[in-house]
Amino acid sequence: MKIITTIEQLTVHITAIKKANKSIGLVPTMGYLHEGHMALATAAREENDIVIMSLFVNPAQFGPNEDYERYPRDLERDAKIAEKVGVDFLFAPTVEEMYPTNGGIQIIAGPQSKILCGATRPGHFDGVLKIVTKLFHLTLPTQAYFGQKDAQQLAIIETLVRDYNFPLAIRSVPIVREEDGLAKSSRNVFLTEQQRLQAPVIQQALDLAKRHYLKNGDILWATKLATEHIEYNATGKMDYLQMLSYPDLTEVTEQTDKVLLAAAVYFGKTRLIDNIIFQRKGE
Repeated sequence: MKIITTIEQLTVHITAIKKANKSIGLVPTMGYLHEGHMALATAAREENDIVIMSLFVNPAQFGPNEDYERYPRDLERDAKIAEKVGVDFLFAPTVEEMYPTNGGIQIIAGPQSKILCGATRPGHFDGVLKIVTKLFHLTLPTQAYFGQKDAQQLAIIETLVRDYNFPLAIRSVPIVREEDGLAKSSRNVFLTEQQRLQAPVIQQALDLAKRHYLKNGDILWATKLATEHIEYNATGKMDYLQMLSYPDLTEVTEQTDKVLLAAAVYFGKTRLIDNIIFQRKGE
């Protein structure tokens, strides 16, 4: 595996790969890799000739009161993990390398970004689209891999690629969980021992809401039961728990095929998200 830190170096390798007519799988990450990232890289390895993983903590998607400075960073550790799962190139640029200039042009996410995580994180998904657009142009991937855990992000990126004709395919990889059901996340390291024991209630609540909705079709009752389950069994503070159609992220109707149940909960300053996606008529 080769570690690349500059756009100039990356361009040289991408040109050679394209000349050889080889497919590229891109795995965008913010580092501090865990099994979820490894699942993305494994899927990319199975489906492409070349796997490129980006490792960049993107300041454009962090708000002023969020944990950009606290976000864990360990390039040496991440490089060892990436190499083990078959990554060919690890692109780890600095902020100055990725954002050397600012001409004022912006990419603004649409209505999908105003709900769920976006409701309390203004500008977050604008920053996500900014970095993925740059990465798509720089790496020219055949396919790009994202985890279902960030379902809202996944839906918005799918919309960007569809509506603006990016010449690549977006691949969704299922959530990777701990044995007790907690979705794996780089932020889990910030949980106290008590918070870590309580955190699996998020998935339990989502499963509870799904069962009740499929049984009686009442969205308000299902989400109320799930919210109460979290509030009763954990000290975490609810950000949201909502049920929406997927991937358009609008109100569930009789025409809805797939349903997204998504939740975000604060444990202290650590914000955890989780979701499940299922067929509205049952599976």
